[in-house]
Amino acid sequence: MALKATVVKADLQISDMDRHYYANHALTLAQHPSETDQRLMVRLLAFALFADERLLFGKGLSTEEEPDLWRRGYTGEIEQWIDLGQPDESRIRKACGRAREVVVVTYGGRASDLWWEKNAAALARHRNLTVLDIATDTVEALVGLMVRSMRLNVMVQDGELQLLGDDLTITVQPGVRQAATEPVA
Repeated sequence: MALKATVVKADLQISDMDRHYYANHALTLAQHPSETDQRLMVRLLAFALFADERLLFGKGLSTEEEPDLWRRGYTGEIEQWIDLGQPDESRIRKACGRAREVVVVTYGGRASDLWWEKNAAALARHRNLTVLDIATDTVEALVGLMVRSMRLNVMVQDGELQLLGDDLTITVQPGVRQAATEPVA
C-alpha cells in the first residue's frame, strides 16, 4: 500500500515592506512521505520570502520539469523559478535558460556548504541566479512552528523576515551566496 501525502494548511498574513506587498495567503501544502519537516518548512519560508498572487507550488519531489515554487507571467512565461536544497548544476543551468529569475534556497548546513564549494564557479556565470542559504538552527526553529494547521504573521523588512506564530517568533536573515547581477523586472 502506498503512503499518502500529509496535508498541512498554512494561513500567512504577509507584510513585506521591502517590496510593498501586503496580502493574506491560505495555502495547502502536500507533504510527500519522503519530504522532511525541514524541507516543508523551508518551502513555506521560500513562499513567504517571494510571496506574490501568482506564486505557486510545483507538483512536488517526483516532478523534474517543475521547480518547488514558480511564478508565471500572464502570457505563460516563467518569471521566477525557485528550487530548494542542492540541485544539480545542469538543472540550474536549464532553469536559468527558461526563467527570467532563478533562486536556489539551500538549507543543509555542512552539506550545503560542500555543494556550494563544488558548484560555485559554474554557477557564477548565471546572471539571473540568486543562491540563498538558511542556517541549520533557523530551519530547526521553523520546524518548531509546524502544526497541521498554522496561522503565521510574516513581516519582511530590510531583507530580514520575521515569522510570528502563536507562541514563537523566528527571525530569518538568509545568507546570500550569490546575488543575481541582472535586474529582474
